[in-house]
This record gives sequence, C-alpha cells and structure tokens, in this order.
Amino acid sequence: MNAVSESRSAAGGVAYHPGELAVQRRMGQDHIAQRVGRMIRADIPGAAAEFLAEQPMIVVAAADDAGRIWASQLVGPPGFVHASGARAIEVEAVPVAGDPLAESLRGTRHVGMIALQPQLRRRMRVNGVIAPAAHGLHIETEQVYSNCPKYISRRGVEEWVTDETPVVRRASELNAAQQQLISGADAFFVASADADGNADASHRGGNPGFLQVLSPTELRWPDYRGNSMFMTLGNIAADPHCGLLIPDWRTGVTLQLTGTAEITWDETTFTAGSQCSIDFTLTEVVEISGATPLRWSEPELFPANP
Repeated sequence: MNAVSESRSAAGGVAYHPGELAVQRRMGQDHIAQRVGRMIRADIPGAAAEFLAEQPMIVVAAADDAGRIWASQLVGPPGFVHASGARAIEVEAVPVAGDPLAESLRGTRHVGMIALQPQLRRRMRVNGVIAPAAHGLHIETEQVYSNCPKYISRRGVEEWVTDETPVVRRASELNAAQQQLISGADAFFVASADADGNADASHRGGNPGFLQVLSPTELRWPDYRGNSMFMTLGNIAADPHCGLLIPDWRTGVTLQLTGTAEITWDETTFTAGSQCSIDFTLTEVVEISGATPLRWSEPELFPANP
C-alpha cells in the first residue's frame, strides 16, 4: 500500500486507472472525463501557487502503517502551505498529537491534498508523494488541478482559538452525539486510494442530512454530478478502503473515520440529484476536540444543492 510507484500524470492530461474508467463508462461520461482530464498537470501554475499561499487549512489523505486510509486536517497562518518549486509544496505543519496520521506522515508515502476556500467557494487538489521536512511536510506533485464551486457551503473564519489542548477519543462505532454531528453536516472530506496506493483527498457537500447515518457503523451519501472524472468513486471501485473527515466548523471538533466503501447502483437508495450512492462501513472512529484553532461562521449553503 505504501510503496511509492511511478508518477500517474503527464503534461497535458492524466492516464485514468481501470477503476476510474469503469465508473466513467458506467455513468456514460467517459468522453467528458477525457476532455476534462487535460487540465491536470504535474507542475504548479502560478495562480495555484498564489491560491495555496492564501489558505489557513488543507486536508491530506494517506494510508497509515497498517494500510488504513485516513483524512487529516492541517492548519496554520496563511503561507504555511506554499509552493517551493515547479513541482514542490512545503507544508509547515503536522497533524495534532493523536491524529491517526501523526506518525505515518513521518515517512515517505503517497498523499492526496485538497485546499478549500469556503469564503469564495474555491478548491484545489494535489496528488503526489510526501516526505518529512524540517518544519512539516514536503510534497512532490504528480497531479495538480482545480475543481468547480459546486456544493461548497460559504463560510468564513471568525476566530482563532490557540489555548485549547486536543483531547482524543477512539471507538469502533459512533455514539449518539457523533451521529448527530454527522446528520447535521453540510460538508465532509473523503480519503481514498487506487490499487497502487496513490492517494486522493476530495470534498463532498450538500444540505444537512445528505450524509446519512444508517447505524452506529454505517453511513451513506449521494454522489452528485461533478467533474465527470470520478477519481473518488474510481478509487473506491479499485480499492474499497477509505476514510472520512467530518469537521464541526463551529467548535473545532473533528471526526475521522476509516473503513470500507461500496458504490450502490440500486436506484431505490438514490436521493434527489444523485447519480448513485456510497455505503460506508467504519472500523474505527477518532474524535478530537480542539483539533483545529479555526472557528468558522454559520454556513451559507450552495444555492443549487439538490
């Protein structure tokens, strides 16, 4: 899982793996994916470098030493994440103590990264190889691209809380308070990887309730129409192991779940506007109070949410 393989991208496009191709064809959107995929590049455009340097938060996706996939949030003052070369990004932060990836990111491995700017409904994704650095992490990029503003709730940073000590709780199922947080979420992040371990981090958004709690160990969410590349679903088709990060934007609490996911094509499970649904079974949940100093405003939901 953690062995570093050859680069997946080339100038002017991306070579999709079999899982992505299968989902694209199933959806009848493979022709769109081929066109959209031309925007993916290995180097970091100037506009992307400027965008990164403005952000106080990123989410990274990677496998731990046991092969479980997790998504983790990294935070710092604007500039803490920045391009340091044509294909290099420095992240001057590490996960908080107790984060499932705190130890794993000390070694070289595949990583996915997403930088989200909720204030302007903008996001940028990076996939590559990560290595430790003197003050955080160093990423050699393989895929760099932006996404459209669909389904992003607008919110802004209202406060930085710097005097809170993180408290970590681990369990094998969700308690009632955690289920309530999930049921009220308008956004979460998905960590996934293909059969070769190439990791990816993506954002999912919708109206509160779009992420459903089916049981203390089972969740379901709809897949809405996006960029037609189906990188997350393609990874799930190739390797069902994945992780979720569900932030409580107002309090700084995060829920990190790891487990397996399955694409469900049964239309009786679909909700309005969805192309399919994804059923997730968790094997572990990590709740961290004070995981981030950022305190965000109440959301302005995306007006075209299904």
